[in-house]
Amino acid sequence: MMKMKKLFLAALALVMMFALAACGNSEKTEGSGGGAENDGVQELTIKIAHVVAENTPKHQGALKMKEVIEKESDGKIKVQVYPNSSLFGDKDEYQNLVANNVQFILPDMSKLVGNDPGFNIPAMPFLFESDEAANAFWDGEKGQEIFKRLEKDGVLGKAMWPNGAKHMTNDKKAIKKPEDLDGMKIRTQGGQLLEAIYAELGAGSASIPFGELYTALQQGTVDGQENTFSNIESKKFDEVQKYMTIMGHTRVDYALLTNTKFWEGLNDETKAIVQKGVDEGTKLARESAKKLNDDALAKLKENGQVEINELSDAEIEEFKKTLEPIYNEWAEKIGKDIIEDAESK
Repeated sequence: MMKMKKLFLAALALVMMFALAACGNSEKTEGSGGGAENDGVQELTIKIAHVVAENTPKHQGALKMKEVIEKESDGKIKVQVYPNSSLFGDKDEYQNLVANNVQFILPDMSKLVGNDPGFNIPAMPFLFESDEAANAFWDGEKGQEIFKRLEKDGVLGKAMWPNGAKHMTNDKKAIKKPEDLDGMKIRTQGGQLLEAIYAELGAGSASIPFGELYTALQQGTVDGQENTFSNIESKKFDEVQKYMTIMGHTRVDYALLTNTKFWEGLNDETKAIVQKGVDEGTKLARESAKKLNDDALAKLKENGQVEINELSDAEIEEFKKTLEPIYNEWAEKIGKDIIEDAESK
């Protein structure tokens, strides 16, 4: 009888050990690694949120991240992508990233100028001649230095995803020299630097929500706007504008940001998988942006609804000369070492 009792107690102990081990291994966290010391791929859910539509480079890059991360983790990591401000919008996505309610966001850098003046880089007039030059800056030492300044908020900058160079449309006349803008009212994304640029050109500026811009142009609330080719074509601004000037004077670029605690909570194996997703998503987003803008310009030419003028090198130099005081003022605010690095790309 005593022998049977000992065997029963031993079996019971083994059952309890297995039950405890199963409980310990079944824990699944959202937006957290659940302990970076664990071996193997961690089970977790990652949320990626952005504010634009599905037919954009930003969304395509986010979907690539999801595809790579879920495949490389054999499904242990689930990635949920939320486009169109369906999770958080422009005004609250950064705060929710800080709170780790979302693990990746992709704000327009103009939304980050209040966090650090370095994010005014895309608005510096005629700073970059190509997407490749902008990519090289943000991938380099000084671009990464600007990203690191967000770490005080518990945020890590992982990569820049481009939308592209901006060009100007209006309903008044062809813009070929700075004085052609005198007296016009132009819609911009907002921000002190863009306001200063248009004031120097003798124009007024207004910040109007992007979704309301077509109507504002149609009704004459503003005379014109600045945007990438893809935004101009996809939103059919050529239907309500007569002239487009190919300028490339400023840019639209996005920052891929993540939460510091989330990132540091990943073990090495899991972090490598998520980083691969970031790298592959960045590559696709950059390739998609260039193709989308090239295709959009071709379509705008094919539509024939807007007169297209491309500034010559001499005409661009005239704009640069006019905007030199603004450029120099903001170079001081951003940091001359940073601007010099950007100019070298």
